[in-house]
Amino acid sequence: MTRYESAKAMYAAYGVDTDAAIAKLKNIPVALHCWQGDDVIGFDHDGPLSGGIQTTGNYPGKATTPAQLLADMEKAMSLCPGKKKLNVHACYAIFEDGEFVDRDKIAPKHFAKWVELAKKYDMGIDFNPTFFSHPMASRDGLTLSSPDDEVRAFWIEHGRACIRISEYFARETGYPCVMNIWIGDGFKDVPADRMGPRMRYKESIEAILEEPFDRNLVKVCVESKVFGIGVEAYTAGSAEFTLSFAASHDGVLPLMDNGHYHPTEVVSDKIPALLCFYPEIALHITRGIRWDSDHVLILDDETKEMAKEIVRCNALDRVFMALDYFDASINRIAAWVIGFRSWQKALLSALCTPNEMLAALQNENKYTELMVMQEEMKTLPFGDIWAEYCASCGVAADTAWFKEIQAYEKDVLLKR
Repeated sequence: MTRYESAKAMYAAYGVDTDAAIAKLKNIPVALHCWQGDDVIGFDHDGPLSGGIQTTGNYPGKATTPAQLLADMEKAMSLCPGKKKLNVHACYAIFEDGEFVDRDKIAPKHFAKWVELAKKYDMGIDFNPTFFSHPMASRDGLTLSSPDDEVRAFWIEHGRACIRISEYFARETGYPCVMNIWIGDGFKDVPADRMGPRMRYKESIEAILEEPFDRNLVKVCVESKVFGIGVEAYTAGSAEFTLSFAASHDGVLPLMDNGHYHPTEVVSDKIPALLCFYPEIALHITRGIRWDSDHVLILDDETKEMAKEIVRCNALDRVFMALDYFDASINRIAAWVIGFRSWQKALLSALCTPNEMLAALQNENKYTELMVMQEEMKTLPFGDIWAEYCASCGVAADTAWFKEIQAYEKDVLLKR
């Protein structure tokens, strides 16, 4: 008997079909974010990051051209099991033959290379307007909530252009495109007017949504954040604002980034709450330490709990999942792989949990037995199930994948 067969039998004793869990996970798409590979810089500017976000570290080998970034993403994807999507920010428009247009004029043709990559691997593409790191975001740090009509008009046009690009992605790839609206607008110190910026933000999003689009192809989301660097006192796009906006506008989804809340809040608890009211929701999956810090995702408790809630709620087809972190202190390709594989482990573990049996114990008020069973699940031989899943996907289950990263660093990254 192989290790997998032995582990399979142990899980079967609790009513878990590990073969079915593996088969199901292979068809669950998870979006891999392009901005990990170049520290959230993109190709349309060479200035510093703004919008209350920051990347730390200076590990060698950062991608500085479109060709380098696409090649690095392909390398990372080759080491990860499971179904992928791409997640692209608007600042990653690829201009050729000396052409350049500003963000309010970007068009589908500027993202053709991303579509080529997606089609190569039969992937969908998610998209994000880039409301930061731009001269029109530096006058007062505000974009869609700015009191300056010219500034708001520029960013509204950018949002409309991104809707057109999102629909292009969906039509070209055959998969819906999740288009996420997030702005870093806020104030460093206590504001004199909290409602005014939020009303302008609301009206700006509504103006963006006036752009005609197929809502079956483009899933527009609004993402909240509690604070950012330089906007510690107030953000226009608070959790209450974005949830209320999504609830009051047909076809708009709430997007939760689990680093965008107070440290004592957990998105794992918010997932089932939102699923009671929203047909679909979206996630940006990260790891915040103390506050939002976009650390590389690992298999920690909250990561596992988030995956459990998605599976327990039978919501794998209702939750759009994307990774979102950026770390320049370690090998950037390894960061992609560690995070993607960690989320895959979390999903597989959730699929190998006897959720119906545990729920029955809760409903029968058998809380002692529930605790006993939940603790017992923690020491089942999950590693053998993971190894079988990786083998069936044609990737290494152990750290053998890192040797490929080390070779790529030596042969490619350190020569840049």
